[in-house]
Amino acid sequence: MPLKVTWGQALAWRMRRHMLDPIGSQPVAGVVRRLCGVQTQVASSAELAVRVRRRTSRAGDVGRALSSGRLIKTWAMRGTLHLLTPEEAGWYLSVIAAGRRWERPSWEKYFGVSPRQIEALRHVVHEALDGTVLTREELVAAVTRRRGFGHVGDALRSGWGMLLKPLAWQGDICFGPNRGTRVTFIRPEAASSRWAGVPDPDEAAPLVIASYLGAYGPATYDNFSTWLGFGKRRLRDWFWRLGERMTEVEVDDERAFVLAEDVDELAATRPTSAVRLLPGFDQYVLGPGTGDGHVVPRARRAAVSKQSGWISPVVVARGAACGTWELDGEGVRVAWFKEAGPVPRRALDEEVSRLSSILDRDLRASVTFAEST
Repeated sequence: MPLKVTWGQALAWRMRRHMLDPIGSQPVAGVVRRLCGVQTQVASSAELAVRVRRRTSRAGDVGRALSSGRLIKTWAMRGTLHLLTPEEAGWYLSVIAAGRRWERPSWEKYFGVSPRQIEALRHVVHEALDGTVLTREELVAAVTRRRGFGHVGDALRSGWGMLLKPLAWQGDICFGPNRGTRVTFIRPEAASSRWAGVPDPDEAAPLVIASYLGAYGPATYDNFSTWLGFGKRRLRDWFWRLGERMTEVEVDDERAFVLAEDVDELAATRPTSAVRLLPGFDQYVLGPGTGDGHVVPRARRAAVSKQSGWISPVVVARGAACGTWELDGEGVRVAWFKEAGPVPRRALDEEVSRLSSILDRDLRASVTFAEST
């Protein structure tokens, strides 16, 4: 029979794995590695996501890790910008690239670029970035002056980077250091001497799945495919091929999976009373997906997952989102979900004090109750 645990235990175990209870002491790259990457659509949120998981930190730690090559920035899960460690980045990129999204007829119809042209674009960009770092406009100029690529200039200028994502997923390009306010592009091997390349997806998939379950278990295949961003049959086959390395557990009558090596620790975990203020786009929310009601209550999904893909900062108590928060001058305005029960005011004030020390601001919390949706 599978191990039986409660969601209170499961979420407490996940909080521990996320270095949220207790707070961890890993370096920046260690935090990013444990979380299987950190979404960095908003750079300040990404830095705060790392800092809230470290007992001591300094402003600019993420930037320094990027500059030293301990991290790279590229398009990864769900096609969004992520911080990844260069040693493991290729695992994730390989599995994402296996989805071959750019070979779909809808892609060619929308962008006017065939799979054959994407392959040609890889070579053009590879040559353009040989031994140099280019801004977006410099890269666009280098590509569009090549015969047959003049029509892709507008698509390449887009901040969404849809024509560059297939190249990023295949390990041809990543982001370099900003040049003022302008982004730059560079080859991953030039961005970091630690870059380990992009392995075969059959080799990478078990590493990715094990890393995911080690951070976000107990989890289902649907959790994993939602986080990664595609769910083709090949991905399902990889998931089940993990075999005896993962085991099924019963969480309040729901079936999910953890790594076999984590079962004893999960069984011994007790529910947490920790209160944490997590930034927008935090991996604790994105990992299981906002459609998973155990971290984000289904009735409050719209308060957390907003229009245009915006993910709100959340107050996590007992392992689940119990409210949202925002900075307002020297205040932290908390919108508490009424159904979450009484506000744990002392623990909340302690967490606001911790946030104050991280941001070097004297913050005070004010609490209102969020309207039901």
